Amino acid sequence: MFPMTTSTTSTASVRGELVRSDICIVGNGAIAKTAALGLSQAGHSVTLLVPPARPGQDDSAALNGERAWDTRVYALNHTAHALLSSLKVWGALDHGRVAPVDAMDVQGDGENGGRIGFDAFGAHTGTLAWIVEDSNLNGALEAALRFAQNVKVVSGRAVRLEHADRARVELEEGGAIEAELLIGADGRDSWVRGRCDIGIDYRSYHQRAIVANFECEKPHHNVAYQWFTCKEGIVALLPLPGKRVSLVWSAPDTLADTIMNESLGELAIRLGEHADAKLGLLKPLQPEAVQALPLALVRPHAVTAPHVVLIGDAAHVVHPLAGHGMNLGFADIVDLLKVLGAREAHQGVGDARVLARYARTRKEDVLLMQLATDGLERLFGANLEPLRVVRNLGLNLLDKLPLVKRRLIAHAMGK
Repeated sequence: MFPMTTSTTSTASVRGELVRSDICIVGNGAIAKTAALGLSQAGHSVTLLVPPARPGQDDSAALNGERAWDTRVYALNHTAHALLSSLKVWGALDHGRVAPVDAMDVQGDGENGGRIGFDAFGAHTGTLAWIVEDSNLNGALEAALRFAQNVKVVSGRAVRLEHADRARVELEEGGAIEAELLIGADGRDSWVRGRCDIGIDYRSYHQRAIVANFECEKPHHNVAYQWFTCKEGIVALLPLPGKRVSLVWSAPDTLADTIMNESLGELAIRLGEHADAKLGLLKPLQPEAVQALPLALVRPHAVTAPHVVLIGDAAHVVHPLAGHGMNLGFADIVDLLKVLGAREAHQGVGDARVLARYARTRKEDVLLMQLATDGLERLFGANLEPLRVVRNLGLNLLDKLPLVKRRLIAHAMGK
């Protein structure tokens, strides 16, 4: 292993320098940072390559003296919770801004739509998931990284990659990073994946995820609501602390265009058709805070290349209807740590046999989630009356099969 002993971590530029470490991670999201912490705590020297900060960024906006609520939130399952707890990150979150999900209420389309419900009691667990804001999670990870040993955070823009005998990343600003293993954790449009000539299967859903936060008139009782509406896509309202909810509406492109040209007040009125009975009137937390993110299925033809491995959205992008895209990324890290920890003494972290073992380990879990989310989107997106009847009957039938429900929810929780 290359020596790298630091007691605190700060972001540095490496103009003209060559940085060597066991592992280089490219990415700046929660998956990249969690991987850096996990691998460093496992005894590896790690270089985390992040893009230069954009001028004028301000993530500390406040509303009425309170930090504004993120429009981007994650429903973290038990796998993510266990990993973040083991890395001492979970305890560092602002838990006043974390909401447990104690139950789920999923409803089909039409006046007589089917329904299926899940709750923590029936799943024999304390809670089903936790809703965490992006800034809360990344803030806790960055605080942990500042005191992580064997982690060097480098700010720079990668422009060239060689990965025949070992991985070498050259930077636009000058300098380079060399490592036995390069991890691409750089999102759905992964630069690392592209430089390794790994092809993808891509299918646009012709939808956008509209995300915004609302105050609700009635208490949500930590229930996550989801409505399959066929013509209008999939509407989900996730609990936030207090009488607040976070919207994730997977809306067809034409409807998304209309919604994005309206005010958030008008969006709240649209949501009333589904939410009024459960949550009462909705009021936007921030009138200007709404985003629309394009949705697609992305399946890379491989998740490894010589001395390279992909994790997170670089390795798989799924429909957000189940809220498990981020959880797949945390499961990638768990399995990568296990595979690297179990390798034989003569095998390096970039050994082809080790990386092949990782790819086999992840294949089933990722494929099952891709098939489930893509299949559900196709099933509930088809506007045919026979299918509408069948899917609503299916939801009602599943709701009456507690053993099957328990298996489904256990898999979703990562147990």
